[in-house]
Amino acid sequence: MSSGNVDFEQFRIFLEKACGILLGSNKQYLVSSRLSKLMEQNGIKTLGELVQRMQSQPRSGLREQVVDAMTTNETLWFRDAYPFEVLKNRVLPELIKAYPAQRLRIWSAACSSGQEPYSLSMTIDEFERSNLGQLKAGVQIVATDLSPSMLSNCKSGEYDSLAMGRGLSQERLQRFFDAKGGGRFAVKLPIRSRVEFRPLNLLDSYASLGKFDIVFCRNVLIYFSAEVKREILLRIHATLKPGGYLFLGASEALNGLPDHYQMVQCSPGIIYKAK
Repeated sequence: MSSGNVDFEQFRIFLEKACGILLGSNKQYLVSSRLSKLMEQNGIKTLGELVQRMQSQPRSGLREQVVDAMTTNETLWFRDAYPFEVLKNRVLPELIKAYPAQRLRIWSAACSSGQEPYSLSMTIDEFERSNLGQLKAGVQIVATDLSPSMLSNCKSGEYDSLAMGRGLSQERLQRFFDAKGGGRFAVKLPIRSRVEFRPLNLLDSYASLGKFDIVFCRNVLIYFSAEVKREILLRIHATLKPGGYLFLGASEALNGLPDHYQMVQCSPGIIYKAK
């Protein structure tokens, strides 16, 4: 094995331990493209040297910067569309009927650049407009991510014109955003105020989050090993109220765990109900 491959292997081990992400052996280009600027700024020439520096200087902040760079992903508004329609047309009416006087709580796990939790908040707003008075106790959305820089951007609720073009209809753009000039747009305060952003590594404890009626954990489990994925799904189940719902990504399936989740066909799409 060449020294470059040894270095990459060391880095793969580091990343899995730090945040559970399992890098394929063909991801060397991805790693170099995401870390080249950071390594240059710190005068680091190889991945092996980077791993060594993170281990020898744990308080330097380098480890956090590396994890941040490797886990930062842009995402879409209303990604795949159907989960938000299922939420609006099926899940919300069912939960309101079951808990008429309770505030509903939704967790958006690994919320990336914030489009998912804000899309959820817009969906809640649309539901309220067509079902006046039904959500008396309101809805709280807790959005978590590993990346401090991402969370900081999310809280501002500001996006550039490139991000705005990904999955957002003209109607929603006009209803839910204020133009800020310079091609930037800000999520309106009523939509923003429903969402609370918190830092969380999915490998850490979820105890501080409390219980939820709905969990969106979409397009993130694909990065974990089967063992870590199973552990995360079990711990998510512990945060869900009985009868609560889990939404996974379109390419993700929940194999096993029949004692914990019941598959619900929605055509299109599948969601999972907590037993």
